[in-house]
Formats: sequence, C-alpha cells, structure tokens
Amino acid sequence: MKYMILTYGSQQDYDGMAGKATDKPAWSAEDFAAMGAFMERFNMDLEESGELVETRALAAPVHTRRLGSQGGAPVVTDGPYAETQEVLAGYWIVECESFDRATEIAARFGNCPAPDHVAARAYADIRPIAESRAELEL
Repeated sequence: MKYMILTYGSQQDYDGMAGKATDKPAWSAEDFAAMGAFMERFNMDLEESGELVETRALAAPVHTRRLGSQGGAPVVTDGPYAETQEVLAGYWIVECESFDRATEIAARFGNCPAPDHVAARAYADIRPIAESRAELEL
C-alpha cells in the first residue's frame, strides 16, 4: 500500500531557515545543516529499504498562488495567506506493508534537528493513497 507523509511549515519558518529573524529567531547555519543532513539520511534509509517512492520539498508559501472561483470566473490570490498559518512544506510517498509501518516512518521526524520553537510545533500527517475510485468510498 502507498502512503503520503505530509509535513507543514509557515512563511515564518521558511524565513527563519533562510536566516531572516521574524518574531522568532533565525536558524543558525548549523541548525539548517543538521536538518539537511537528517533529511538526507532519512531519504537514503527509505531508498535502501525500498519503501521510498518519491519525495519533494516545496518552495516557500510566498511563491504560491491559490485558485478559486467567483461567479464562474477564476480568482487567483498570491500567497502567503493571512487566514492560513501553516501550509504544506513537503511530502514523501512511501510504499510499505501497513499504516502502522508508515506511522513508524513518519515518527522518525520527531528526531529531526530544529530550533526548539520550530520542533515544538512540528507535525506530520499520514494518509493512504487511493489507487482507485472504489477506495474513496467510506
């Protein structure tokens, strides 16, 4: 079965990683390097186990566009969005034997180095990937 593991961040998080202080301290170069090294090891472990299908980080929310519709016409809003604090920051698609195994994989994110104020709010979602319309039925 395939599962998607989703991680989240805010524009403030992206700014901090880029070394820009906001109302939270900026990440140090060492913090950013430690996170990068963790992610490289994490991805390599999943590749070696044969469970990694795909992974991607997403650009900062400031580079996002949201499309909606009003009166049948498309409405485009540039990000970031005041009404949305956290947005999708990256994802992993894994193929493994069970939801429990996907949960074990995602739980490893708790070991990812990050400044305390970032680690305190970090979380990931795990969702099974529906391979067919029938799987979407509850």
